[in-house]
Amino acid sequence: MAERTALALPDPGDDSRAPVPADTSFEIALDPEPGRALPVPVDLPEPPGELLPVIPGHLQTRAGVEAAVRRCAARQWHRAKYHGIRSPRYLALAVAWAVVGVIVLTGRWLRWWLRPVPLSVHADAVAEGHRAFKSVFGMHLNVTRARAQISLAVAAPVTAAVVFAAVYGPWWWWLPLIPAVLVFLARAGHPADKPIIRPAVVLPRFRVLNADVVLRAYYAAVPGCSPDKPGQQVTFGSTMARDGEGSRVVVDMPYGLGLKDAIASKPGIASGLDVTESQVFLHRDPTSARRHTLWVADRDPLAVPVGRTPLLACRATDIWRPAPMGLDERGQMVGVPLMWHSVLVGALPRQGKSWTARLLALFAALDPFVRLDVFDASGKPDWRKFALVADSCAFGLTPTRHGLPPEMLLATLQAIKKDVEDRYARLSQLPTDVCPEGKLTRAIARDPRFRMPVRGLILDEVQEYFDLGPISAEIAALLVYLVKVAPGAGVWVIDATQRPSGIGTGDVGRKFLAFRDNHQVRFSLRTSDYRVSEMVLGAGSIGEGLDSSKLLPEYKGVGILRGVTDASPTVRCHYAGDPDAERILLAARALRERAGTLSGMALGEEVSAPARDVLGDVLAVFGGDPGLHWQVLAARLAKRFPERWEDATPDSVSADLRALGVESVNVKAFGRVLRGCRREDAERAAAG
Repeated sequence: MAERTALALPDPGDDSRAPVPADTSFEIALDPEPGRALPVPVDLPEPPGELLPVIPGHLQTRAGVEAAVRRCAARQWHRAKYHGIRSPRYLALAVAWAVVGVIVLTGRWLRWWLRPVPLSVHADAVAEGHRAFKSVFGMHLNVTRARAQISLAVAAPVTAAVVFAAVYGPWWWWLPLIPAVLVFLARAGHPADKPIIRPAVVLPRFRVLNADVVLRAYYAAVPGCSPDKPGQQVTFGSTMARDGEGSRVVVDMPYGLGLKDAIASKPGIASGLDVTESQVFLHRDPTSARRHTLWVADRDPLAVPVGRTPLLACRATDIWRPAPMGLDERGQMVGVPLMWHSVLVGALPRQGKSWTARLLALFAALDPFVRLDVFDASGKPDWRKFALVADSCAFGLTPTRHGLPPEMLLATLQAIKKDVEDRYARLSQLPTDVCPEGKLTRAIARDPRFRMPVRGLILDEVQEYFDLGPISAEIAALLVYLVKVAPGAGVWVIDATQRPSGIGTGDVGRKFLAFRDNHQVRFSLRTSDYRVSEMVLGAGSIGEGLDSSKLLPEYKGVGILRGVTDASPTVRCHYAGDPDAERILLAARALRERAGTLSGMALGEEVSAPARDVLGDVLAVFGGDPGLHWQVLAARLAKRFPERWEDATPDSVSADLRALGVESVNVKAFGRVLRGCRREDAERAAAG
């Protein structure tokens, strides 16, 4: 019998001996050792309170401070010019009302001196008899005598001071004295409803919000809210604070109510706040279903245009960064990321649908490493200049010299699908340090060895391609494939439509709905009703308070953006008219030619240099300067219009302008006197 060996246990107090390891079937501990688990709190601690910024957000950057200083300086300069040009009128009115003030003050003094006792007291004394009348009359004489002595006591030193100043004082003593007396007398003489100096800046009417105003609005508008019934009071989750050009507060609804109830009562809330409905914005709060954020603009933010697009700088863009689209209701820049997303733009006709989609396409065009395919079923002139940069393009549905547009679109979609399948196959074979997530990266897209540039497909009036007969079934299937599968391979889609439903029949109709519903980013300008708005913005948008049918008809280029951020802002899009779009596309073509990425149909497009409008271009770069040196003018022209003035020199600019009748004169600018021209001369030549 084998002898059993006892296993010696180590002494717990002996550190000199290591414990004897036991035979185990695993090499790592599956469970924590008893007695060493960290304690778990039963009640979660309260989250820390929100720390408000010490310095306002718009003053935390140098650009923000400079913008605030420029805004303040511009307003004060306007006030100085406004009141300066009206100063003679102010002086004449002040003198006239000062004369009236002398008469008014004299009348007040005489009434104070000669009628110290009201006439009604004299009448009552006469009615009561001789003794009462004698008493009142005696009091009248005593008060009149005392007030005469007071008047003399005040007038004597004032008169003496004026005489002394006139005889012995220097002339400059009168400089502060006369304006002060004139202002005093004019203030006493003019009526309260006829001010001498009127404001140079008329501030827009806005309601200053406080807790009482907000509570009054909610109690009057939202059913189920009552200040008198327990559990039905409206409370606040934050203090009232300024946020941009408006006021913000977190509102806690009564238990059982939430954001949906507030959205349904939004017109009543706006009425209770005494503002328009377009000034009230309600946003979901992630901490509670009954909590939301109320932001009320000082004035209607959607009626303020945002100006021309910053893409007019004609600099190269990066598709991996968000495309600048416009400003939200708070005046903050809104960017749309095009990579990994398909974008749907929907609206009624003539509400800016095509121009909004074109704005995003222009951003993509300025990235020379993006291959674009542009198709417009309506054949509008809005998209035709994209032939300068597009790998493939077709406009309208009628035959062209390149073929039938629907067949061209089908061929392009088939080529893109084949490219996407090939990309995924090649991406899956790349090492993880080159392609860590199995998706296209910026380095891969910009490396010509991989032959996988970012591709963008732009479709305007996309609904027309689903209603063309047998070919529509193939187009529909390919479009559904692209919006579902292609983004990971670096292929994205922008499409615009005025009919987001009811397109096609049978299988084509179902594929159109699948195509529409698989867009990650949606932008809806004004629509006909709330149902169309929800079709564009997606299911559940009405419950979140997103209804583009409530946008006013005069809001051109204004819409609701959903899918980029949780805020779903209302965006005022930048403006890019046809001349601006052409200028951007010419710059985009030049960038692609330098990068060697021009491809497809764009290679065969003949481009003629744009004609110079010498006087128009010169006046456009003058800005607020009355005169410019030839060197500065040439540099500004080359920077602003590189496609027309890239080779401009001071001598050539001078020769062009002198040929049009603009004189070359000495101009003092930027602390130097050099030869140049005056803006008024250029304006005179342009007018003549």
